[in-house]
Amino acid sequence: MESLKTLLDGNKAWAAAQVQQDPEFFSRLAKQQAPEYLWIGCSDSRVPANQITNLQPGEVFVHRNIANVVVQTDMNVLSVLQFAVEVLKVKHVIVCGHYGCGGVKAALENQRHGLIDNWLRHIQNIARRREGELEGLDPAKTLDRLCELNVIANAENVARTTIIQDAWDRGQKVDIHSWIYRLDNGLLSSIAPAIQGPR
Repeated sequence: MESLKTLLDGNKAWAAAQVQQDPEFFSRLAKQQAPEYLWIGCSDSRVPANQITNLQPGEVFVHRNIANVVVQTDMNVLSVLQFAVEVLKVKHVIVCGHYGCGGVKAALENQRHGLIDNWLRHIQNIARRREGELEGLDPAKTLDRLCELNVIANAENVARTTIIQDAWDRGQKVDIHSWIYRLDNGLLSSIAPAIQGPR
């Protein structure tokens, strides 16, 4: 329990600093969230959406899972997507992966990892479909490229959901972005054109 006290103390210090900088910060934050962005990212602790985009609490709605996977049968990600699109009216869905992703690396390994193998199967399917593109690359470049392909494929999966299709049919503007984060320099990159509904 002593180690958790550090977190609680850290929270108190952060809250006090926020109030010192902006006395109305929490009263304003408590009234409503109105983010323009939904971030679907990896659970990796080194990729915190708010910090790496320099956004404040309330400015980005976040869903994270192992290797930023979007599957049409995952009720968790679909529920987040539906709330973000239909209730919060986000204008942008960002699927963000990162180079050196442990989930993508595990998908490339020819060994069993346990329950997560079922989740990694989605990434393995992407690798199989793009085998010709990955063939002949050294292991580091293979991992990097599969991290990129995984982001792009999952952004396409977002676009194919009934939630996004229905939003576009209503004329709602929602763009879907494929981004990747580089851990060794802290920079984000767009790796494919935005997917946009009919205009």
